Amino acid sequence: MKLRSALMFCSSFLIFSLFPGSPVKAQTQTEPAIIPRPAVVKSLPGRFLLNAATKICVTPGNPAGRKLGAMLSQALKDRTGLTIPVSESRSPVANAFIIHLGPGTDSLGKEGYRLTVNNKNILLRASEGNGAFYGIQTILQLLPTTKKALTGIPAVEITDWPRFEWRGLMLDCGRYYYSMNFLKKLIDYMAMHKMNTFHWHLTEDHGWRLEIKKYPRLTDIGAWRTTTEFSQGRLNGTPAGGYYTQEQAKELVAYAAERYVTIVPEIEMPGHATAALIAYPELSCSGGPFKPLTRWGIQKEIFCAGNERTFEFLEDVIKEVVAIFPGAVIHMGGDEAPKDRWKSCPKCQERIRKEHLKDEHELQSYFVKRVEKIFTAQKKNYIGWDEILEGGLAPNAWVMSWRGIKGGIEAARQQHNVVMTPYNYYYLDYYQGKPSMEPNAIFDHAINTLEKVYNFEPTPPELTEAEARFIKGVQGNVWSEFIHTPEKVEYMAFPRAAAIAETGWTPKNRKQWDDFARRMETQYERYDFLELNYARSAYNVWQTTLTDSLANTAEIRFKTNSYQPEIRYTTDGNEPTTQSTLYTGPFKVKPPLLIKSATFKNGKMMGKVYEEAVLRK
Repeated sequence: MKLRSALMFCSSFLIFSLFPGSPVKAQTQTEPAIIPRPAVVKSLPGRFLLNAATKICVTPGNPAGRKLGAMLSQALKDRTGLTIPVSESRSPVANAFIIHLGPGTDSLGKEGYRLTVNNKNILLRASEGNGAFYGIQTILQLLPTTKKALTGIPAVEITDWPRFEWRGLMLDCGRYYYSMNFLKKLIDYMAMHKMNTFHWHLTEDHGWRLEIKKYPRLTDIGAWRTTTEFSQGRLNGTPAGGYYTQEQAKELVAYAAERYVTIVPEIEMPGHATAALIAYPELSCSGGPFKPLTRWGIQKEIFCAGNERTFEFLEDVIKEVVAIFPGAVIHMGGDEAPKDRWKSCPKCQERIRKEHLKDEHELQSYFVKRVEKIFTAQKKNYIGWDEILEGGLAPNAWVMSWRGIKGGIEAARQQHNVVMTPYNYYYLDYYQGKPSMEPNAIFDHAINTLEKVYNFEPTPPELTEAEARFIKGVQGNVWSEFIHTPEKVEYMAFPRAAAIAETGWTPKNRKQWDDFARRMETQYERYDFLELNYARSAYNVWQTTLTDSLANTAEIRFKTNSYQPEIRYTTDGNEPTTQSTLYTGPFKVKPPLLIKSATFKNGKMMGKVYEEAVLRK
């Protein structure tokens, strides 16, 4: 992997529905291939020629501007080999990148920017560093995707700002530990796509990953298990584990902040807590003992809501977490919390009677509201999975709607901020193509193709205009039950994260699947340059077969998630090549026979060969 090159893009820098139709239509290609698509783009004649005399000029007396100038300089050096000096200047300068921070673009918000490229210079204006950073990402996407010493940048005028404030990606490090180096790389990739929130899933039934100094057994014991690899829901293999020290977490926070990414840590409660209860069984309803888990799935073990010691423990943990993560929001989980243990626990039943609660669902609401007071005392907001709606929602809660969009609608109507992350669109551990052509994923029936991810609309039409303002953003989730290497994280996350990024950034009326597919052809070249292990599933062929039993014929249709696909196929059992029959539209065959198909570009096979037998009916 090229971490420095990834940093260059970021410091510097289909899914389709399962009902195949005709190939993607051609699009006008005058607009540059920028991901996510800017709000306003005007292509102009001419280009700016980058050469050995080019300079970078930043607003005087602004440390953020100088740091951004240095990032741009390093990125350009990585891409072109040119060393471009950074200086401060208030006057217009020829043959220069000019980064102006200050008044003038306030109406675009802190993340908006204006970019003008002509044959004399490149002017980037933003009210704050966030916007200038995103403008730099756009500049880098205007460069050719191959390394060149002298580079022409096309003339454009761009005015750009994000649609949503939360544009996130989550990685589950509770079930599987990932190295700091990889987490930094992932943040680089996020920033390249103008994503600004890394949701760090740090605790699970299967592992506690963050050092808590007051409770050392959380990581001494709770961070380790004797087996690591999962197959069909079972663990087998070699010992696994790991955790992040508080200093490492602070280092990652600082690294992300330089790329304008906020880290939102998640400490799961009251469920998904087995790893913590192995370390401190007195916080459970039964008192344990517990063993490290050897299967995935929802566990019945849960923090005891009737034990005051539980809330003392959580307060201690939250205080240490808050000291590490300066962001405004902390994630408290709240999902998949079975009530079995609470129903049989004398302490929990006593709590229900004492607090005049209706049932165990109201006990969860009581639990959430108790924890909310801890966050409020620490001057933090909190977010939880949509189960926190059960039994009544605490006043300052954000809701992460994962069980579809219903929870998000309910929360928005109650005037709570919402992040949309429905499993049937945004769970990136789901297959992204036909399971027979993909690495093992969580459910054979769960397929979120690139086009399906792209076409999700996060603002439900059921909401009024006032209610819709509470939809604050979108997030893709990478759960680790079947993902145990950095390479597979990259494969499962990209290019689908690019689709989520565009939904989070681009105005709704500027989103168009065909144009996104066109621009992704260039984005794939950027991924290749970075040696990012992205999925090429968008190039794989989907076949629809419509059989006419009376005529003993079948009509065959092909589709891919790629732009203007060249699909070639065979009916004689041989592998398709560039000389095989070109698909131009639906065709009929007489079964039985075997059809093999594949996508080609510039004489090269792009995806995998798909084969399907056509049988008589």
